[in-house]
Amino acid sequence: MGAPAERAARALAPLLPEPLDHVLLQADLTAVAPGPLLRPLAALLSVAADIESRGGATVYRFTPGSVRRALDAGQSASDLHAFLKNHSRTPVPQPLTYLIDDVARRHGHLRVGAASAYVRSDDDAVLDEILADRRSANLRLRRLAPTVLAAQADPATLLDGLRTMGFAPAAESAEGDVLITRAHAHRTPARTAPAPVPDGPAQPAPALLDAAVRAIRAGDLAATVERKPLPQDTSGTGAPPRTTAAETLATMQAAVLTGSTLWIGYVNAEGSASQRVIAPVRVEGGFVTAYDHTADEVRTYPLHRVTGVAELADDPA
Repeated sequence: MGAPAERAARALAPLLPEPLDHVLLQADLTAVAPGPLLRPLAALLSVAADIESRGGATVYRFTPGSVRRALDAGQSASDLHAFLKNHSRTPVPQPLTYLIDDVARRHGHLRVGAASAYVRSDDDAVLDEILADRRSANLRLRRLAPTVLAAQADPATLLDGLRTMGFAPAAESAEGDVLITRAHAHRTPARTAPAPVPDGPAQPAPALLDAAVRAIRAGDLAATVERKPLPQDTSGTGAPPRTTAAETLATMQAAVLTGSTLWIGYVNAEGSASQRVIAPVRVEGGFVTAYDHTADEVRTYPLHRVTGVAELADDPA
């Protein structure tokens, strides 16, 4: 503490009651603390008794449950008797003495613990041999009865450990019946319920609908965009002209430099022909990378699959 805190503590000390080292025991199994108690006394009293009321004086009540709680915390009956005798300004009432002795007499008659598996045998000499074997140390065996050992290992580990030690144990069920295991037991895995089939077609996702709208608009643009007149196009079909590989490459490279848009004929790997409106951005290694207005995305096409190329009258807006 700093100097201001120390001065405040000294100033308040005369105004605060001094902690007490005693209580007043009463015949109705209660203890009255007429003021604040010393910390060790208050701590043990709160374990051995339940607080019944607070105020200017705190009332504690002793019950079988509170006495048992103190015994569970490591106190003995003699410890509790000595504690009450040393910290009570009144004689220890006889009912409280009887209560402590009665609870202590019954405390611990039943023991509860945890065991992962057990070993039992009608021949206790066999169990003596198991306990004497050093290889059983990792099984953490403990004798519960002349014919029963408890283990902290699981049943499978316990069986393997005993077999390694040269014994021939058999597993048994909770009812005491010998468990029979088959060497090649196959179990069908659990089946999960199939997902319910919705009535009618599934509702398309918003992203899929947006992509479909963009594709339709891009297709309309590719079909209606104005092309430059082509003298060599005499078929009247509106198909892109046939150009040589050299002409195709030169036109693509020029479009990259000028930023113009081209109309091409394209045959995919399945042999399906289509028309596309593209804006080339790079030509190298036998491929052209361009923004495809028909697909509304950037794509890369092999130049050897481009059947013809022509410039558009005006770039699509």
